[in-house]
Amino acid sequence: MQAAKLWLSRIHELPLRESVAVMNVCGGHEHSLSMLGLRAVLPKMVRLIPGPGCPVCVCPEEDIADSIALALHGGVTLVAFGDMLRVPMNAPKGEIKTLAGARAAGADVRPISSPQEAVAIARAQPERQVVFFVAGFETTTAPVAAMLAEGVPDNLSVLLAARLTWPAVDMLLQDKDSALDALIAPGHVATVMGAEEWRFVADTYHLPVAVAGFSAVSLLAALYSVLRQKLENRPFLDNCYAELVQPQGNAKARRWLDEVMEVGPANWRGIGIIPASGFFLRGAWKRYDARQRFDVLAAPRRRIGEMPPGCDCAAVVLGKLTPEQCRLYGKACTPMHPVGPCMVSDEGACHIWWQAGLRAA
Repeated sequence: MQAAKLWLSRIHELPLRESVAVMNVCGGHEHSLSMLGLRAVLPKMVRLIPGPGCPVCVCPEEDIADSIALALHGGVTLVAFGDMLRVPMNAPKGEIKTLAGARAAGADVRPISSPQEAVAIARAQPERQVVFFVAGFETTTAPVAAMLAEGVPDNLSVLLAARLTWPAVDMLLQDKDSALDALIAPGHVATVMGAEEWRFVADTYHLPVAVAGFSAVSLLAALYSVLRQKLENRPFLDNCYAELVQPQGNAKARRWLDEVMEVGPANWRGIGIIPASGFFLRGAWKRYDARQRFDVLAAPRRRIGEMPPGCDCAAVVLGKLTPEQCRLYGKACTPMHPVGPCMVSDEGACHIWWQAGLRAA
């Protein structure tokens, strides 16, 4: 606690003369910042903006539709991390909109918390096809790659909606309308991929950047770093999570990703196609791709919308709006009755702000 107070005191001592917009990329960071109430104790000129660090929020509707189609397909058990069961897609009234809805209709849909659970379920029922629906960033995708590399039962396949984090940030910074002054890079992702992956923020865009962990001490240290960089007009990459983050990341995890996955353009819900931002199975591993294994996914599908009418989740993910500025926040959209994906996930800014007691004006 004393260390956090010291960093906060140092931040207040900085001679800030104008507003500074700092994006915290990671949903975990947003959770810590909001639940600890750090915005309320920072100088008013410091604006912390939630970023695109919520994989559930950007999972394309077509992938959710595929998961529901597979769940309703005879002889299939579909497993997914818990958040994904409640993410709604656009569908006509009366149609199933979530995996939870498919489960209520009799589908065998199971929430899991690790890839090992998916393997155990597949081995326990070899007569059934088991599909693991994976929506996540690098920290989720690396264990899935390891699972496949170490060997899985033939009746287990993967429906991938996995994304890389940095290309979305790169796209944001390319936007001429971007008003960001600094960036706090995600600690969990950097643990896997390395701090050096974020050097482009300073080198290419000349913006301060610091990798942070999830404690008040690490977050405040990173914030002090980028604010001081801004004042001194000396942007560089600072690693404020050095106890876990190495410059090149986790060599074993990166090797698994390189062995099992390849990278290509991918759709982000409400945002569109971002180059080199999606993980896909490569080579011999494609035999575990659910999209190649099940004919039900080859059938033509109607075009699905990106976000429900009135939902500003995409703008929140891009840092263009804060959650309470969404037209539906706290009205039609609450955690009990989410309209958009940002209100579902523990890493979604709308869900976090609601849980932290921040209500619509």
